[in-house]
Amino acid sequence: MTPHLYRVIVPVRDVDAAARFYGAIFGDPGRRISPGRHYFNCGGTILACLDPARDGEEVQFRPNPEWFYFAVEDIEATYATVKQAGATPAGDVHGGAGFEIVKRPWGERSFYAYDPFGNPICFVDRTTIFTGED
Repeated sequence: MTPHLYRVIVPVRDVDAAARFYGAIFGDPGRRISPGRHYFNCGGTILACLDPARDGEEVQFRPNPEWFYFAVEDIEATYATVKQAGATPAGDVHGGAGFEIVKRPWGERSFYAYDPFGNPICFVDRTTIFTGED
């Protein structure tokens, strides 16, 4: 049986701010699971914003080291929403400078940014996603 990725943890310092940020981008308020957890259903995979301190855990905050990729229907509208929601430009990533939509060498149209907590995020035009398969 092929494994199914069903949940990804995004560490945050403020779960309320994370719920507002991702809720604005996804156009969905998501769901509070516990004082420090807020879940968003991203096409069957849960994006779990986790504020360990709010759940009583003594864990030092560290943003994720690697990119999360979201396939979106309207890359231009998503770009505007992400920018307005308070994302930080990622700079030069895979041939894109600053906060702009770029066609990558492998054919994807995308842009890279950081959420307000330093987590690296990327949004890709759904019609151009590259999975490595023919």
